[in-house]
Amino acid sequence: MSNAWTKVRNMPWTATLELRRRLAWPLVRAQFAWHGISWGQDWKIFGRPIIQKHRGSQIEMGNGLTLRSWPRSNPLAPTAPVVLSTRRADAAIDIGTNCGFTGTTLVAAEEIQIGNRVLVGGNASIVDFDFHPLTPEARAEDINAGAAAPIVIEDDVFVGMESLILKGVTIGEGAVVGAGSVVTQDVPPRTVVAGNPATVVREL
Repeated sequence: MSNAWTKVRNMPWTATLELRRRLAWPLVRAQFAWHGISWGQDWKIFGRPIIQKHRGSQIEMGNGLTLRSWPRSNPLAPTAPVVLSTRRADAAIDIGTNCGFTGTTLVAAEEIQIGNRVLVGGNASIVDFDFHPLTPEARAEDINAGAAAPIVIEDDVFVGMESLILKGVTIGEGAVVGAGSVVTQDVPPRTVVAGNPATVVREL
């Protein structure tokens, strides 16, 4: 008995999900083309993401990408679609190969750089700027002039569900971010961080 048939027999909902994904494929692919995002090999897109691409900005994603936006596409039931948003003309989102995101929000005013084999759990957010200035005077002058700094997530990182990765952070290779963490400082390679603010709780 093939592995595919065994999977369908043991988890019958996967057959319905795959059929729905294939039926939605033309519309999803047209959405990416409309925004000028090149389609990669072996992509699995479960539901249309929200794409807000500033004219002149860049969104690039490698082969083997999985985006899960439908609530039924993951047991964690994403509460919103994946969001890919660039807020300024020189902003960039660059994602490597074989990465997976479930209901993830990625917002870049400068740059979000994600390596290979990075997995991000349900409803996490990766945001490289503050949206709004901290002082009332600065907000009155320009409500959208929040501070920004690039985010780098290196290869083989796992980010737990409901986590928040903030501006200027580098997460080292092979690190794990515990569920619900708020990451405000760099994470050393091959460590586990957790909490608000996230701190190292063990080494791998």
